[in-house]
Amino acid sequence: MTANAQSTDDNGRCDISQLCLLAGKIILQNGGETYRVEDTMVRIAAACGVSQSQSFVTPTGIIFAIEGTAHTTRLMRISERSTNLLKVTLVNDISRQISRGEVTPEEAYQLLQRIDSGDGGYSYPSWLRVITAAIASGCFLIMFQGVWSDFWPVIVCGGIGYLFFVTLHRIVPITFFAEFLTAVLIGLLSVLTVHVGFGTDLDKIIISSVMPLVPGLHLTNAVRDLMAGHLVSGLSKGAEAFLTAFAIGAGIAAVLSFY
Repeated sequence: MTANAQSTDDNGRCDISQLCLLAGKIILQNGGETYRVEDTMVRIAAACGVSQSQSFVTPTGIIFAIEGTAHTTRLMRISERSTNLLKVTLVNDISRQISRGEVTPEEAYQLLQRIDSGDGGYSYPSWLRVITAAIASGCFLIMFQGVWSDFWPVIVCGGIGYLFFVTLHRIVPITFFAEFLTAVLIGLLSVLTVHVGFGTDLDKIIISSVMPLVPGLHLTNAVRDLMAGHLVSGLSKGAEAFLTAFAIGAGIAAVLSFY
């Protein structure tokens, strides 16, 4: 049975391995740490009466095994990852409810399916992400001690840049390529705003506008995974964060080299 197979057996009971895999998938896809995924899956299995379970998680896949008379091992491939800590929090809450016996495995699986599919407002719409990125860029400008006259230029550059990133990533699902082109666009817009007199401090405008693209969560998770002993996941996430930062820096450098 694959990860997308039915979640109940012939007696209508919830497939515990499917329940654990779905919980782990949601956490891993939305910015959760590797050790949190493994711990959540094992705790859910224990709360459902499965005392012998093992999990192995990497940024691109989850392996979960249940030991006993009916030994079961399942693999789930993770191909897309984003940041939505609301979903991570909701899964953690459902895990605690299962441990306290407040929800049955069947009810928990249905709740997790709603969270995974985005039903109920658990996913942020693109327009809200773009507006948030634009406002965050302006706030970063003030944090970097920029002048207030550059606040609106940064909002424009940051908002347009993030909109371009979201749109391009849907067409070309290669994150580093999309980030590189987005950095190039932000660099061009920043140079244009200064050239026409709309902005004043080019450095602050560029730095503030690219901040929504900076992989801060990946760096944090990489360090936390390394501290928890998950060397494979920690190093891979650190490498991903480094490549993302390199793509952003290369895009800005390409623009400034001709300025």
